[in-house]
Amino acid sequence: MQALKYFAGYPEPLQAKVRALIEQDRLGALLAEKYDQPHAVRNDGQLYEYVQALKDRHLRKSVPLGKVIYDGKLQVMQHALGTHTAISRVHGGRLKASREIRIATVFRDAPAEFLKMIVVHELAHMKEAEHNKAFYQLCTHMAPDYHQLEFDLRLYLTHLDAARE
Repeated sequence: MQALKYFAGYPEPLQAKVRALIEQDRLGALLAEKYDQPHAVRNDGQLYEYVQALKDRHLRKSVPLGKVIYDGKLQVMQHALGTHTAISRVHGGRLKASREIRIATVFRDAPAEFLKMIVVHELAHMKEAEHNKAFYQLCTHMAPDYHQLEFDLRLYLTHLDAARE
């Protein structure tokens, strides 16, 4: 039985359906049919503008972003698809905080909806540090189909892993 690392907490019947899609070689076609729109966010500058636009639309009063980049080491090093950090630096006699969002480079070639989902997730961490009810309410406020996108992203990452093997 194949281990599905992105579905570890899901019930076995659901995992069995995912395994069946992989064995029948239908998972990629299913995802391609549902998510056929690529995005045009190819570099760090465009990513910053994309994230800033979403932030301005939904989190106007939150702290400003210092840096937003694609990070090639992210998935391998930290087992994460995106990170949100606050970096504090001493600037004269004051402490200056800078917010950074790093997105795994797998999203550079992912469908547009998955990029939006991970950006929404990281932006929500600007207000809510923990994955609690308020966090997920904020995510669904910014992307009403957030939970479906998160599930489908798990399918997409599983498909990528299966394709590598």
